[in-house]
Amino acid sequence: MLFYSELVSPRLNYMLDMVSSEIFNEPVIQVSDKDAFISYAGPKLNYSSERLSEKEFYILPHSLLFETGICEQQINRFDVSGKAAFFQSTGDFPFDLFAAAFYLVSRYEEYFSFEPDKYGRFPHERSLAYKEDFLDFPLINYWLEDFKSALRTKFPELIFRMKDFKFIPSYDIDMAYSYKHKGLIRNLGGFCRSVIKGEWSYLLDRWDVLFYKKKDPFDSYEWLDSLHLYCRTRAYYFFLLAKKQSGVDKNISPAKPSMRTLIAYHSGGYTVGIHPSWQSGDEEAILMEEVDLLAEITGLPVKYSRQHYIRMSLPKTYRQLADVGIEKDFSMGYGGINGFRASIASSFYWYDLKSERKTKLMLFPFCFMDANSFYEKKLSPKTAFAELMTYYRKIKQVNGLMVTIWHNQFFGTDPMFAGWKEVYEVFLKDQIYWDM
Repeated sequence: MLFYSELVSPRLNYMLDMVSSEIFNEPVIQVSDKDAFISYAGPKLNYSSERLSEKEFYILPHSLLFETGICEQQINRFDVSGKAAFFQSTGDFPFDLFAAAFYLVSRYEEYFSFEPDKYGRFPHERSLAYKEDFLDFPLINYWLEDFKSALRTKFPELIFRMKDFKFIPSYDIDMAYSYKHKGLIRNLGGFCRSVIKGEWSYLLDRWDVLFYKKKDPFDSYEWLDSLHLYCRTRAYYFFLLAKKQSGVDKNISPAKPSMRTLIAYHSGGYTVGIHPSWQSGDEEAILMEEVDLLAEITGLPVKYSRQHYIRMSLPKTYRQLADVGIEKDFSMGYGGINGFRASIASSFYWYDLKSERKTKLMLFPFCFMDANSFYEKKLSPKTAFAELMTYYRKIKQVNGLMVTIWHNQFFGTDPMFAGWKEVYEVFLKDQIYWDM
């Protein structure tokens, strides 16, 4: 495919690479020579201010990909084949797919000032996807399918990339155990809280675990191992290694031999990454310490990450991760609601809007997190399963990437999470048959 544009920009190059990697087997060839484009006899796309020939696919471009800096954009939603769209255009496609997709994947709207949520994060209610009711859809993947159909109509000889659906189960281990390995002071505090609240069952449960009469209620690791083995699934584990336990950083101390053993064990059979603590968001030196500690425990370089509580701000967080050697991050999603934060179910490289460049940091967006369904939406396991299946079907439809987040405590014996273990087992086991 030959691509013509009067102007060249980092944003345009970025989007050409992204679209090309999503739908074509070979890179799009970009030219700015008008005569060479007109004389070319093969499939070609004209992204300029005027039509140049009858045998071309034409899109009149929006100005966004040729701008620098960040300024308010006029967004007027309209529907195309029942799907939301914006940046309406003329030509062979009803809107500027390249500019609209860039606005969403770059998280352009998150660079403006906003009132943060209670955790200091960009609130999903401020997002275009939430306001225009397409947060639950991998909209860009849908657009690309429509784009392929339009190109195929114009150029039947075009060969498109055949993509496969991919599923990545991932786990945040931010509280490895409920009672074990927490030390005398924390456990005494737990006993006192149970007495004050009259939670006698939890008091007895803690006692039985600490005196080796039963398994810790958050210890679901062997069960997960068996499930992964049965389903032939390779999972990702993200460990919280805050040296100081405070606020939402309530993990087991990484100095504990039991914690180090747990991490080392998982690094031998799974992909292990860092779960940067809340504290590390304020001090990059702390982030570096946590990354170094994980590398020391596993004996491997740390290339993967996901933010604890999905705490992130652009471009600061991603720049810090890149600075400490992170290559793949799994934080692109909301910590208060499920859905598609970047409106895409594919991995993609982060574009730094402040420095106007495509980076080497690859983002793996997630669409579902157990904590969002349980704590935020108060869903029952059965209703959460229906939500999970809805995302599965939508992503499967476009052969996209599905990343889910789970926490070990949801699969243990704590009665608070009764039913979640069974829901996950059904989902993971049935997926084997769905994908055959």
